[in-house]
Amino acid sequence: MKSGHTTSRARRLSIAVAVTSAATLALAACGSGFEETGGGDGSEEASSGGPISVLIGSSGASETKAVTKAVKEWSKESGVKAEVQVASDLNQQLSQGFASGEPADVFYLSTDQFVGYASNGSLEPYAEDLENADKFYPGLREAFTYEDKFYCAPKDFSTLALVINEKMWKDAGLTGEDIPTTWDGLRAVSEKLTTDKTMGLAFSPEYQRVGSFFAQAGGGLVSDDGTEATVSSQANVEALNYVKSMMKDGIAAYSSDLGAGWGGEAFGKGLAAMTIEGNWIAGAMSNDFPKVDYKVAELPAGPEGMGTLQYTNCWGIAADSDNVKGSVDLVKHLTSEESQMEFASAFGVMPSVESLADQWKAEYPKLGAFIDGADYAQNLPSQEGAADVIAELNAQLATLKSSDPQQILDSVQQNMQAVVQD
Repeated sequence: MKSGHTTSRARRLSIAVAVTSAATLALAACGSGFEETGGGDGSEEASSGGPISVLIGSSGASETKAVTKAVKEWSKESGVKAEVQVASDLNQQLSQGFASGEPADVFYLSTDQFVGYASNGSLEPYAEDLENADKFYPGLREAFTYEDKFYCAPKDFSTLALVINEKMWKDAGLTGEDIPTTWDGLRAVSEKLTTDKTMGLAFSPEYQRVGSFFAQAGGGLVSDDGTEATVSSQANVEALNYVKSMMKDGIAAYSSDLGAGWGGEAFGKGLAAMTIEGNWIAGAMSNDFPKVDYKVAELPAGPEGMGTLQYTNCWGIAADSDNVKGSVDLVKHLTSEESQMEFASAFGVMPSVESLADQWKAEYPKLGAFIDGADYAQNLPSQEGAADVIAELNAQLATLKSSDPQQILDSVQQNMQAVVQD
């Protein structure tokens, strides 16, 4: 521990103890399969510091292997010892590390945890000084900006799109011209795809999927500037009324109502002809349902246009790291174009820099709709406590089919307003 940081660290420790673990859905779950070498100009400075610990939350063996390989490459080039640790509970172990005064130097950091650590001084605000700072998607930069300061580099991201069973689509007499581009179009194809055994459309019972309709209606949970809760807005009411009407008509359902754990399972098992999921579904389909032929389309536009949700983590760096310069240099390597494409190949993520979009689409043309969604994707609220409010909303959404959408949203509005005012 550095003596020069004693006062500021003590303050951070007292706050870090209060940081709670919040469940995040599918943030690290990414599909499988689908360098600029480290060190660079900063390698000499990097080697002057101590060893670097890297804490990650992995989606599986492929991600662990790829990140470990990239870190080892940088370590060999820079001469700095660096070791990857895979967390069993990332948020909890990260919180415990800060509370003990010995956090990892570099770590995965989710959007719902970001503001808490940025606001109490735990994070090194390094991202704005990266050479590729302006290459990250604007929405991803926004996700990790606090008080107008870009703190940490987005490591990759995922969006939601419409996944369609090719055989069921053809059996229903549908063609490429029938790909829905509006809510009316989605309703029409959902009706045609619904049979005695198969639901037209299914998705997980949570805002993390249903929220895409909010975005398409021009809504969301908080205002653009993050200062006002907008949970009970008329746009959100319109979105839930649309989803409820599809459910009442028997052409859409929650995956749980079909006996599936998530939308991808319902889709893979043939319980639904379409689902709303992220690009991680590619790995699930190749691993668990390799015989199912599918295509991916952008989500249809709602009353206010195109809309989807996006999920991301950044490479956080502890402000009290004994080797901040080395940690920043490591992140430069991990977010380089070559490293990001290697990660995409290894475990299915999408690169966080816009410059790779065309290359990624060329290599994975079947999944192009996911990265196209980056142009209009909406982040989930990142204020401290927002994740708990979203969990409360999800509990309410479970009864959507038999409940009043306005009442559901009203029940959560006040708690979200309390979060944004803190």
